[in-house]
Amino acid sequence: MSDFPWLSVLIALPLLGALLVGVLPRGREALVKQTALGVSVLVAVLTLVMAARFDSGGTRFQFEEKYWWIKQFGVHWAVGVDGVALVLVVLSVILVPLVMLASWSEADRSGGVDVPPKRSVKTYFALLLALEAAMIGVFVATDVFLFYVFFEAMLIPVYFIIGSYGGLQRSYAAVKFLLYSLLGGLVMLVAVIWLYPLSAKSAADGGLGHGTFLFSELSKMNIDPTTAKWLFLGFFLAFAIKAPMVPVHTWLPDAAQQSPAGALVLIVGVLDKVGTYGMLRFCLELFPGAAKWATPVVLGLAVLSIIYGAVLAIGQVDLKRLIAYTSVSHFGFIVLGIFAMTSQGQSGATLYMVNHGFSTGALFLIVGFMIVRRRSARIGDFGGVQKVAPVLAGTFLVAGLSGLSLPGLSPFVSEFLVFTGTFSRYRVPAVIATIGIVLAAVYILWMYQRTMGGPSTEKVQGMTDLSAREKWALAPIIAIIVAMGVFPQPVLNVINPSVKQTLVRVDRHDPAPKITGNVAENGARP
Repeated sequence: MSDFPWLSVLIALPLLGALLVGVLPRGREALVKQTALGVSVLVAVLTLVMAARFDSGGTRFQFEEKYWWIKQFGVHWAVGVDGVALVLVVLSVILVPLVMLASWSEADRSGGVDVPPKRSVKTYFALLLALEAAMIGVFVATDVFLFYVFFEAMLIPVYFIIGSYGGLQRSYAAVKFLLYSLLGGLVMLVAVIWLYPLSAKSAADGGLGHGTFLFSELSKMNIDPTTAKWLFLGFFLAFAIKAPMVPVHTWLPDAAQQSPAGALVLIVGVLDKVGTYGMLRFCLELFPGAAKWATPVVLGLAVLSIIYGAVLAIGQVDLKRLIAYTSVSHFGFIVLGIFAMTSQGQSGATLYMVNHGFSTGALFLIVGFMIVRRRSARIGDFGGVQKVAPVLAGTFLVAGLSGLSLPGLSPFVSEFLVFTGTFSRYRVPAVIATIGIVLAAVYILWMYQRTMGGPSTEKVQGMTDLSAREKWALAPIIAIIVAMGVFPQPVLNVINPSVKQTLVRVDRHDPAPKITGNVAENGARP
């Protein structure tokens, strides 16, 4: 099956599933949900089969396909995965069926708060499948224009999910999300188009005579430093909004507060990773000189995001907004690792993308279950939950502890690598960023204490524990968090070769170890 079009099939299957769900007869809600879940499980299984065939010691991009799409403008349907893209695709396809399972009831799909008039079940699950196709496409695209198409296509299902299934302020949150994303996307579109004449000139000099958007060709170009800086800024702004980084992060708390919890898992767990993935893939490799030029400012913004997001998380009274601000802080760690430009930093940042997707996904799912039971997202409306729902409280504790990177849980490994890689080259940002670790313990443990500890109020006493369906939705995520915390090496083995090639393109090498005292460089005492 070496010639099997794995990636095209993985993109097409959710789209076909969305169409199938859309034509199912009205009133067959159970069939709609079963069909959507079956398609998402099939996509996950095929992805895992493909991942098992990935050779981490082979060529960088594998399962490649390349066909002309718009030949006049040098646009290809070009897809392929390296280690970084592969782990993010796996993250996406694992989360989607779990989100569907967690969104089985009307209350789950609306978040249980400010429930809007009953909406179409078919539309909700069709939008989730369409979103899955766009998420896979954006990670596997190896043509920059195709990447942009998927980058913008993701906005459509998310906009309608927030606008149709969110809380009372859903329209405001959906429009704010759309405007921020379109602003970044339009700026990036200018930069993408600008690449075409540059590639045409480079191709003409090389005797090819036509432009291209292929990543493999664009990454070989030597762009004028001034032009490269403008192009870098165009891409970086779009990715910083998507990530989200301070000061262009303000769409996320509003979107989080109004979105259904299941959809929120995909927005924060996967969509936002497109921003940091884009920084690693495109900002660094297409514009290496400009990336090094911008590094001091980007590191400063990363540290600001870490501390600012953590401080604001402490002061939140809404559970969804609190977790949203923790994500702003966590994305600061990811960006810090990327722009440290060391192998440990970038491997840790990539692993952090995956680990954050699972840990935050678990938090949002559990919070969604809590909100459905209590009909409120306010922290003050809970308290004493662990006495009446011990399984819910236990999973919430594990997910929360992973959010503060407790040793033994998956985020610890990635955060440790980020700090190790950053400290070896940029000690001051690394030291300042450690404040975020302390603040993380404050906002996670205080959140748990206020919601799960203390006496149970009358309304909390009526809460039920997790159902079998909810346990099935959470169990795989909790298992992955624990397993990757204990043994992350298989994932790192997939990521590391791609990170090394990125550093080669940026012309960065890990700093040599410094030996102090009376020990000579060869380790022998004089």
